[in-house]
Amino acid sequence: MNIALIILAAGKGTRMQSELPKVLHKVAGAPMLIHAMRAGRALEPKRTIIVAGHGFEAVSATARAEDPEVEIVRQETQLGTGHAVDQARAALDDFDGTVIVLYGDCPLIQPRTLEELTATLSTAAVSVLGFEAENPARYGRLITDGDRLKRIVEFKDATPAERAVRLCNSGVMAASAELLFDLLSEIDANNASGELYLTDVIGKAVGRGLSCTAIRCAERETLGVNSRVELMQAEKEFQTLRRAEALEDGISMPAPETVHFSYDTVIGRDAIIEQNVVFGPGVTVESGAQIRAFSHLEGAHVARGCVVGPYARLRPGAELAEDVKIGNFVEIKASTLDEGAKVNHLSYIGDAHIGARANIGAGTITCNYDGVMKHHTSIGEAAFIGSNTMLVAPITVGQDAMTASGSVITRDVPAGDLAIARSKQDNKAGFSVKLMNKLRALKAAKQN
Repeated sequence: MNIALIILAAGKGTRMQSELPKVLHKVAGAPMLIHAMRAGRALEPKRTIIVAGHGFEAVSATARAEDPEVEIVRQETQLGTGHAVDQARAALDDFDGTVIVLYGDCPLIQPRTLEELTATLSTAAVSVLGFEAENPARYGRLITDGDRLKRIVEFKDATPAERAVRLCNSGVMAASAELLFDLLSEIDANNASGELYLTDVIGKAVGRGLSCTAIRCAERETLGVNSRVELMQAEKEFQTLRRAEALEDGISMPAPETVHFSYDTVIGRDAIIEQNVVFGPGVTVESGAQIRAFSHLEGAHVARGCVVGPYARLRPGAELAEDVKIGNFVEIKASTLDEGAKVNHLSYIGDAHIGARANIGAGTITCNYDGVMKHHTSIGEAAFIGSNTMLVAPITVGQDAMTASGSVITRDVPAGDLAIARSKQDNKAGFSVKLMNKLRALKAAKQN
């Protein structure tokens, strides 16, 4: 089946109280528009059309960063959902297939729901996605007769009897491109809002004797975000669903309600994710790894057998091979750690390569930034870096080499060597007592 997506993303989102276009506000680390695009992508569409308006350049850039082949059309003025969809008419003039209309501010719709929606087109001309609302409020209502959808009525235009219907309209619709645009040509703005409603195509199709239908999905999938409160609700729903999926996939979480996932987090079975772990975008944790409490990961890969944390931070470019140990208050950035390497306490490793089985002592810092440029540190296999070592990059510490605790290493350390780079200790006999007595006297004099 040839499929084209039309994703409506032109609204300003006044209730968001933000300069950022509504569809670019994030849920689980990704703009809501990206969630809609990813859901539709599961259907392997031939074309994806984004209808943008407010913040056109920013919306376009975000969409193209996700999919360089996406097509963007501009809606200069917002005259209703029917008008918005019609902006894609010219772009799809030569398209022969099914069109699915999605919304850039609905981040929770699931690919399997869209698959079910398109499957119904084998027996219906137009298919609409509906949901049973706990509180129907001001949603449009789906008026049905058995399995047949007779019409969609907007709340403003609904009678009291129609408002009592609990089956609500999500706005998501599927039909052949030819039929959809043909029906759009017939609708008008003769309604309470003075807008062109996409929903009116159902009445036009029924008037032609065509069959229309509605499928149902969970209410959370249809959540449209128009305010910060709804954005919070969407985040909550996403996290609840993702946590349940993780547990079903064989991931252990002692306190799942405290774990925060990104939209693209990948975790293997038998991994253990402890309390209050936050996953930013771009994280993969392989099977059997353990992420301990209060750790934050972003743009990182954690291989089998690794232990990270507690209170660790993995920044973008952190690559941990099997059985690496990253301990408390350790930060890793743009660095590769080979199998069995250990950085157990209070250290910063940035722009570095750490060899297999190397041990990095507490308080070690790779001094990688000179104020203008970043520089690389290389530490060989089985090297031992003593506590409180400053490694001033660019620098190489060879295989089986060692640095003495408290050293500031500014030159390469050959394999097997011990580097000591600290000032000679000089003990001043009795000077501590004399100094403290002098300071106390000065303090007393100031107080008098």
